[in-house]
Amino acid sequence: MAIEIKGNGLSIEDVYKVALKNEKVKLHPTALEKIKKCRAFIEKKIDEKEIMYGVNTGIGEFSEIVLNEEQIKDFQKYLIYNHSAGIGRPCPIEHIRAAMLSRINVHANGHSGCRPIITKTLIEMLNKGVTPVVCEKGSVGACGDLSPMSQIALLMLGDGEAFYKDERLSGKKAFEKANIKIPGLQARDGLAIINGSNLITGMAAIQIYETERFFKQAEIAAAMTLEALMANLKPYDARLHKLRGFSGAIISAENIKKIIAGSDLLKKIKVRVQDAYSMRSTPQVIGAARDQLRWTREQIEIELNGVGDNPVFLPDDGIVLTGANFQSSPISIPLDMLGAAITMICVISERRLNRLLNPALSVGLPAFLTKGAGMFSGLMLSQYTADMMIVEQRILSAPASIQSIPAAADQEDFVGMGMNTALKTRQILDNAYGILGIEFIAAAQALDFRDFQFGKGTKVAHAAVRKIVKHLEEDRPLYSDHNKMMNAVKRRDILHVVEEKIGELKTY
Repeated sequence: MAIEIKGNGLSIEDVYKVALKNEKVKLHPTALEKIKKCRAFIEKKIDEKEIMYGVNTGIGEFSEIVLNEEQIKDFQKYLIYNHSAGIGRPCPIEHIRAAMLSRINVHANGHSGCRPIITKTLIEMLNKGVTPVVCEKGSVGACGDLSPMSQIALLMLGDGEAFYKDERLSGKKAFEKANIKIPGLQARDGLAIINGSNLITGMAAIQIYETERFFKQAEIAAAMTLEALMANLKPYDARLHKLRGFSGAIISAENIKKIIAGSDLLKKIKVRVQDAYSMRSTPQVIGAARDQLRWTREQIEIELNGVGDNPVFLPDDGIVLTGANFQSSPISIPLDMLGAAITMICVISERRLNRLLNPALSVGLPAFLTKGAGMFSGLMLSQYTADMMIVEQRILSAPASIQSIPAAADQEDFVGMGMNTALKTRQILDNAYGILGIEFIAAAQALDFRDFQFGKGTKVAHAAVRKIVKHLEEDRPLYSDHNKMMNAVKRRDILHVVEEKIGELKTY
């Protein structure tokens, strides 16, 4: 069933379905009427020669220059040409599909002023699989994602490039093959496509969807390691966390306890009175990340359903308002913090990994989880790999949202740098899959040396890891194991089998 676009109610899950699962979209009739009403309003204002930013004036530092009727006709074309100034490799197709969906939903609110054919063409591009080629770098997150969104707008002129059925074609040829008519750009149309932080928003929506499931996998890996290290499980009693009151910690403790349910550690095996922080603080750490994730989701979904434009047209009030609703700060700040939270989870994962490998800390496990220590080095070098990726994550966790560099002759003297945030959070998350994959490998190896009843979730997770990576009996090249596990974590293979066995783990 197609996802209906109406300017509100668009969710993170909807974006994921359209961007990665190629779900079809359609415009709600009420949204179409709003777009038509706004367009009639702006055309009346143009006829009355009212001065409107970006419609019959230049933009940025040139906003005080009023265009004549002849210039208005060509201005949108030159605006898009000038702003198509990105650099670097093409963005992944799913990122551009998410950006297009986000922009369509902005139009559906009925305050953007473009012709309905522009919104309909964006929808047709999504539904027929025509994805503009967009350079990954160039946006400063104000006035929105101008550069990347302009490469989308180029196709409305029959220019630019697009991916279509696994081919990279000229925009004109892609439209011809998909049987899409080139609508051209008239007054306001171009700016109505580009004047919002929509690529940042689309990327963030996908990252949130993945992070929600990554956190569950972090709890599964933690549960496996806790059992392998014969941990005291009292710190995972939800009553402890309810007394403090943070919902993320409560959820994390409940999830881990659910995974470990049925383990001999809960009643039959003597354990230490108190473990190290990396073992007993996991609910507080993952819980804090969950609380941050909840706020990030809230901010991104507000942006998905809001009016990110300048100017904003209010046909019911008969007024045009200029402002800065394109500014990426409201989404770049929470996305910055989400990247730092993911890094934090990886840091504690590596500390648990260290305890699995270090014979002084591993409660009787063989050094580096190999029986042939000296002749063999076991998983010693796996820790090196995890450490390298964590250092990269730490570097990337420096906030981009405070890194403004003024532009446009100081007319745009504060910019949100949200694209830097979206790009670095993507890399942090990709590294996280590898780091957690290494903990999964080590935890499964350690469990192979234990002889007691594991929790139901732990047992299933262990078996799932063993389907991907075999026991390390003697040394072998580990890069293949690392990459296979990293991809398995990204695909959520272990999460799927664990939830199938014990039921869905909580997110919020």
